[in-house]
Formats: sequence, C-alpha cells, structure tokens
Amino acid sequence: MEIEILISLFVFAFCAGAIDAAVGGGGLIQIPAIMNAMPQLSPATVFGTNKLSSICGTASAAWSFVRKVKLRWKLLAVIASCAFISSFAGAACVAMIPKEVLRPFVLIMLIVIAIYTFSKKQFGQVHIRQELTPKILMLAAVGSLLIGFYDGIFGPGTGSFFIFFFIRYLKADFIHASALSKVANLTTNLAALSFFAPTGHVLFQIGLMMAVANVLGSLVGVRAALKYGSGFIRILFLILVSLLICRLAYQTFFP
Repeated sequence: MEIEILISLFVFAFCAGAIDAAVGGGGLIQIPAIMNAMPQLSPATVFGTNKLSSICGTASAAWSFVRKVKLRWKLLAVIASCAFISSFAGAACVAMIPKEVLRPFVLIMLIVIAIYTFSKKQFGQVHIRQELTPKILMLAAVGSLLIGFYDGIFGPGTGSFFIFFFIRYLKADFIHASALSKVANLTTNLAALSFFAPTGHVLFQIGLMMAVANVLGSLVGVRAALKYGSGFIRILFLILVSLLICRLAYQTFFP
C-alpha cells in the first residue's frame, strides 16, 4: 500500500479518536476514510477494521475518564453488561431490518435531540449525584439495552444517543455523560468485533496502525474535554449531531 494512503489513514484515525473521545462520532470520519482509501473492500471489512481501531481509542478514552471523573462501579457494570448483550443481539439481527427503514426514524430522533439540547442552555451543565435506587439502575439498563441494540444493528450516532440519555435521565453533566458513554461504547465495539474478527472481516495490520493514531487522538480529546468542561463538550455535541443529521438526510432523500 502506498505511503500516502497510510499517512492519510493515520491522520484521519487521529482526528476520529480526538472527536470520539469527547462526544463520540469518530466513525463519521474513520469509515469514509477507509472506504476512500480502499474502495475494493466489502462493507463488513470496512466496519470490522474500523471497530478494531475504534475499540483501542475508546478503551484509552474510557480509562482516562475513569481515572479523572468519579463514576460509580455498580452503574458502570449495569451499563456495560446491558450494552454488550444488546449490541451482540443487534449484530445478530442486522440482516432482518433494512437500514432504509431505520434511517428516517433515526433522523427524526437526532433532530429532536438537537432542538432540545440547543433550546435548553443549562442542559448537561450540572451533574446531580443520584442515589442508585433499583429504579435508576433499571432506567440505566433499559436505555443501555435499547441504544446498544441500535449500535449493533445500525450504528451512526450511538455515542450521541448515549450522552443524551445519560444527561436527560441519569441527570449527568456532559463530562460524566461522555465518560459513561465511552464505557458503553467500549462494550458495544467489543461485541461487534466478536462478530467481524472470526469471519475474517478485519484487516489487522491496517486496523492496528490506525489504532495507534486513534489512541493518540483520544488522549488529546479527553484532555480537551476535561480542560474546557461541559460547555465545550455541549458545543461539540451540537456540531456532531448537526453533521449526523446532514449525513442521514442526504442518505435518506438522495440514496
């Protein structure tokens, strides 16, 4: 493979890792980059290689957040286990639901999230520490199951959905919500890899090279998120959701 292509993949993976660490959405950068660099690859190989790179960056971001942000292990365990199980189930059902059916629904959901977040200036700015009652844990489990299943069966915007859910229903601020979403995304990526790797749909040399860049980018993204706080992440979140809306709208109306 030409050195120029490898360098471009490294740069794109670094940028994807930085953005994904703060607000999610790294796949928006990384997947098109892999497709453009190697157009001969099947979609499954593109997604599998992307997941190998992403899981390394996500693991790095999750570890960095866990060290700096105080999270509760019982809540993390519920979110991680439910997200993994449902993402695995979603991947198993991927052929049953056409993506053309899901796109308009996801598009509407993202528009609602963008309007809600933009209109409520204090949304995600204050972290309220709640008692981990059975009701709260059940709420976390249901949300993680639903979003994890969506990630397994479709994918775009998973990080944004996790962040919105954790802020809206678990009363987290953007910093804590981003930290929780990284743990959830780590398990959903692991579930997806458990499907792609055994079937040969992962280019390990390319994926591991991109993983190094993704990890470096994630370190920058986490540092920026922790330094500039929830207000900074809120702006990035709105930008990312807007880009997702534009992308899905284009795919829906101009297939």
